[in-house]
Amino acid sequence: MKQHTLGHSTLSVSALGLGCMGMSEFYVGAGDEESLATLKLALDQGLNFLDTADMYGPFKNEELVGRGIKGRRDEVVLATKFGNMRGSDGSFQGVNGRPDYVRASCDASLKRLRVDHIDLYYQHRVDRTVPIEETVGAMSRLVDAGKVRYLGLSEASPATIRRAHAVHPISALQTEYSLWSRDPEDELLATVRDLGITFVAYSPLGRGFLTGRFAKFEDLPEKDYRRFSPRFQGENFQKNLRLVERVSEIARDKGVKPAQLALAWVMAQGEDIVPIPGTTRRAHLEENLETLHITLNEEELARIDEVAPKGAASGARYHETALQFVNG
Repeated sequence: MKQHTLGHSTLSVSALGLGCMGMSEFYVGAGDEESLATLKLALDQGLNFLDTADMYGPFKNEELVGRGIKGRRDEVVLATKFGNMRGSDGSFQGVNGRPDYVRASCDASLKRLRVDHIDLYYQHRVDRTVPIEETVGAMSRLVDAGKVRYLGLSEASPATIRRAHAVHPISALQTEYSLWSRDPEDELLATVRDLGITFVAYSPLGRGFLTGRFAKFEDLPEKDYRRFSPRFQGENFQKNLRLVERVSEIARDKGVKPAQLALAWVMAQGEDIVPIPGTTRRAHLEENLETLHITLNEEELARIDEVAPKGAASGARYHETALQFVNG
């Protein structure tokens, strides 16, 4: 497994990570048994970079990941997040970056994960009511206490990243990036590269749309979160489907699957970018791992850029309420 050094850290992470969110919520997963088998296969294949968050489940995903890595902690670079508050009933209760909440969240995550330290601790969303210096200052004290090794931010703006980095080195920025979410190319990628921060790309397969598995809205399971996502609705769905068809044509010419082409494109954007596709089944994980052996030449990359330029996707990537908490 090819490895990358994660930003300002001594952590060596696999070139491909594993997003664990869908194992517990938002998408209709495969059940705990298959999820645990997928985690085991990932570790067996040398994929060591696992991504979770306290809000997934809510709270259940960290427990699941903790079960999955039991007895194999030294093989894992474990990343989790705080900041999105959830009630036990699943309700969203806003974003919190207050120092006391940072400390309490970390202790709760350690307990659920059944570990004595977190390798990479992200602020999941920026709390615009709390100066980032205060939040990152509290995170830094977790490093001093040995509870956390390195720090990250998620969905933060370039200005916020620079302010945070001045308080304590930020090793990773996690933000959505794919063929239908290329906004980071405006300024974000340049910022993290200037600061030596690794870019962790979540939803590199466009929440599954770029896999070509969805031909119509009804293909989405009834309780699936994506039914409420703007890009999966109405006219947006049809326009985005045409985008996927063009990407799929290039994949066929290459002799690979659309998901593999989309993932290979993200990986081709730089070795300082680590995609973490969410995967709940072993078969999909194996397909993703095959991408590590796929190389796109300049002609293929140019062709992909032509059919999927920045701004090609139709619809916002989140609904209006959630958009308020990105690029904070």
